[in-house]
Amino acid sequence: MNATNSYLESVKKQFLYYKMLGEKAIEQLEPEQLFVSVNEDTNSIAVIVKHLSGNMLSRWTDFLTTDGEKETRNRDGEFENDLTTKEEVFDVWNKGWKCFLDTLESLKPEQLSEIIYIRNEGHTVIEAINRQLAHYPYHVGQIVFYAKQLKRSEWDSLSIPKNKSNSYNANKFAQEKSIKNFTEEEFRRLK
Repeated sequence: MNATNSYLESVKKQFLYYKMLGEKAIEQLEPEQLFVSVNEDTNSIAVIVKHLSGNMLSRWTDFLTTDGEKETRNRDGEFENDLTTKEEVFDVWNKGWKCFLDTLESLKPEQLSEIIYIRNEGHTVIEAINRQLAHYPYHVGQIVFYAKQLKRSEWDSLSIPKNKSNSYNANKFAQEKSIKNFTEEEFRRLK
């Protein structure tokens, strides 16, 4: 596998991992908890989802041929909550992720050096992917952090549980060295 194929496979796995983390956090909450905002400057999880989806739909629709900041996007509106159910939150979440992942899946290694534009600023396809690889996990981290604070009962850990690092590392170092993406094991562990 050449480096560009390896890059595309790696980023797909990374994005799918963060998608799963967000879903596992949201699933642990009661529906009303998705709409909690602690103050006027804080976004609820539903609003964060709405923003992520809006960004994905804008950036990844006609990715190679139109500016990533679509004229039809209402970014300010993404921060106004008009969702009312957990199902609506997941519908918005899935719509954005589907658009993004379908586009990512369609990319060919030879397209990675092509120039695309976001707000008239040129990016290589790799730079545009990397930009979102920083942006989307940032917001998923917000969702996970907020969900842990809102959870009324025991939190099902999405990473190495507190006070379990030594046993986790002992298990890892007891295995043969191998080359694999860390997400492979994480997907199995969290399913």
